[in-house]
Amino acid sequence: MKPRSETPAAAGAAPGTAVASAPAAGAVALPGTVRLRAVVVDDEPPAREELIHLLAEIPAVELIGEAANGVEAVELIESKRPDLAFLDIRMPGLDGFQVVRHLSRRQLVPQIIFVTAFDQYAIRAFEVSATDYLLKPVERKRLVAAIDKVKGRVGKVEAPPSLETLLGALAARRGEHLSRIPVRRGERLGLVDAQALVYAYIADGTVYVVAGGASEVTSYRTLEELEADLDPAVFMRVHRSYLANINKVTEIIPWFSGTYRLKMQDKAATEIPLSRAQAKRLRKLLKW
Repeated sequence: MKPRSETPAAAGAAPGTAVASAPAAGAVALPGTVRLRAVVVDDEPPAREELIHLLAEIPAVELIGEAANGVEAVELIESKRPDLAFLDIRMPGLDGFQVVRHLSRRQLVPQIIFVTAFDQYAIRAFEVSATDYLLKPVERKRLVAAIDKVKGRVGKVEAPPSLETLLGALAARRGEHLSRIPVRRGERLGLVDAQALVYAYIADGTVYVVAGGASEVTSYRTLEELEADLDPAVFMRVHRSYLANINKVTEIIPWFSGTYRLKMQDKAATEIPLSRAQAKRLRKLLKW
């Protein structure tokens, strides 16, 4: 399903039809003249529609699209380049945090307002960061205050350091690892099941993953970034340029100077290098 863009501002408009939005009766005027181009991302249609309805009453916001999951959100934000994204936290595919991580690696993060009905500890963290949040059900007064706060930060294209720190802290506290890895498929974003990942490698500054078939391009800048998102009990850095799923190793082949080759369980039965230092770690893990 493609991202929903040019969201109708009036009830009854045909899907995909652009509708000029006039300030609704009782609209809230915000200080200044900045008009924020915004998108709404939420997998629950009632919550998404309610937020869109509230935003229609705020002249400082121009709604340019909506999405129903994390994959749609990445595609929508990459194509529309909004100033502001209202981002649900709990979503299928990629959650809100994973969407931001993915976009930050491509330096495409708009201003973010997280929308959540969960994660009380996350809310406390948001309160001391540059990132704002809204609790569901969203209150109109709180929404206006959050937008007003964002207006002074428009123009920054990178995730602020406090946001990166927050995302890392939340991931560490949850002890979570990605269950699916985002990959580029032309102009679209695909998801590869992490358990199906056979190995990953870096070449000419690009990180690739292999899950049985051909190599696919990721948005990770380094293997260290990908490794941090995966379960360390399953994925091991076997060489400076390779990361392997140790459950997908079918054969360990002695090589030169104490090094080895690992035959992997992909269609090509690819052999990847195992360094001497990492061979000691793998020997302990596999008890060979």
